[in-house]
Amino acid sequence: MSKLLKVFLVGLLSVLLMTACGGDDDTSSDDTSNDDTTEDTSGDTGDEKEDVTLSFWEFGNTGYDVLIEEYMEANPHVTIELQNMDQNDLHDNLFTSLSAGSGAPDVAMVEVNQLERYRDAEDRFHNLKDYGAADVEGNFLDWVWQTGENADGSFMFGLPTDIGPTVMYYRTDVFEEAGLESSPEAVGEMIQTWEDFESVAQEIYEKTGKQMTDGAELVFNARRDQAPEHFFNTEDELIVEEHDYIRNAYDYTVSLIEQDLIGDIQLWTPEWFAGMGEGTYATLLGPAWMQGVIKDNAEPGVWSITTLPEGAGNWGGSYLTVPAESEHPEEAYAFVEWMTAPEQQLKSFLDYGLFPSAPSVYEDPEFLDYSDEFFGGIKTAQVFSEAAEAVVPVYKGKGYYTVNDVLQEAVSNVNAGADPDEEWNAAIEQAKSALARQ
Repeated sequence: MSKLLKVFLVGLLSVLLMTACGGDDDTSSDDTSNDDTTEDTSGDTGDEKEDVTLSFWEFGNTGYDVLIEEYMEANPHVTIELQNMDQNDLHDNLFTSLSAGSGAPDVAMVEVNQLERYRDAEDRFHNLKDYGAADVEGNFLDWVWQTGENADGSFMFGLPTDIGPTVMYYRTDVFEEAGLESSPEAVGEMIQTWEDFESVAQEIYEKTGKQMTDGAELVFNARRDQAPEHFFNTEDELIVEEHDYIRNAYDYTVSLIEQDLIGDIQLWTPEWFAGMGEGTYATLLGPAWMQGVIKDNAEPGVWSITTLPEGAGNWGGSYLTVPAESEHPEEAYAFVEWMTAPEQQLKSFLDYGLFPSAPSVYEDPEFLDYSDEFFGGIKTAQVFSEAAEAVVPVYKGKGYYTVNDVLQEAVSNVNAGADPDEEWNAAIEQAKSALARQ
């Protein structure tokens, strides 16, 4: 009996030892798997990630298709389907989709002024602060970050991509044809004020028959964006009749129209693109992101860049949002955070001229030393940095585009021969009526 008991105990001990060894082997295997996961750049936590397809709507010339390929290579479980649209079409389609509750993409690029259209529709977007956006606030300029928030700072509509400090692009060959110096330093010295701009426009027109710029819209934009107040105060009250800033921008533009110093070419038309390449006008007053448009439509070496008269403004810039319809908000946010990080913003500047909203990029040696042979080898980053530093943020208001559109239409009508005072008064009344219906 004693011998039998001893045999039983020995057998039991053997089983326990084998089980313990087997448990150690399993634990070792799990540890190895976890170690491999830590090294995975895609951020996997040990389980194989489910394949995800994200739709992404963008507008303009961004070069984001290249960055998307880089992201998908690093995150093979994510497929991003990019759709590029006309800016107005994108915002109209997005507004319609959000209103209907179907058809919106996982990620939508929204232009800064258009963002005002969605202020009252927080429930149609994912709050990016729920996915960690607060952790990257320090990456961005304060005023750019605040523009992406709601009034009390509890909701983040989107993370900022680029901003649009404005400069004066100009055709060196047209200036030289008029007998004027064409270096950025000389042109900047020659055109320091808007009076200078008008004087040089007269000289170029007299000597070459060419107009100073493409059309009235960009002249009005440049003067408007330098105003310390635009259309509304912070209570969203219309104030264009209470101050002279916008009326002065309008009257200045009208004066150039009446002297035949600016053309009547509509933006984004074949004629506009053709004139960019053929040198039918001398200057283009536009933001940093206009570099990509010029590069797509002109030969290198004839366009250059200098500062805008009397400072700068900011025209444009965008935010990447995640509409509430997205069924993959975590993956969408991870992509948005990566796309707007300083490293990617630097690439977007170097490749396509999108000016960063991440100020740490401004100190990067590659940014500061960047020169662009397309624009005659000048250090374009320094020109745009100077313009960015001159920008004073202005409250826009959700009715911004309503008012801006009618004023732009008034300018266009004047260019077609209408009476300036009648057009101004009609535009103000039209704006008031439209705002009352909103």
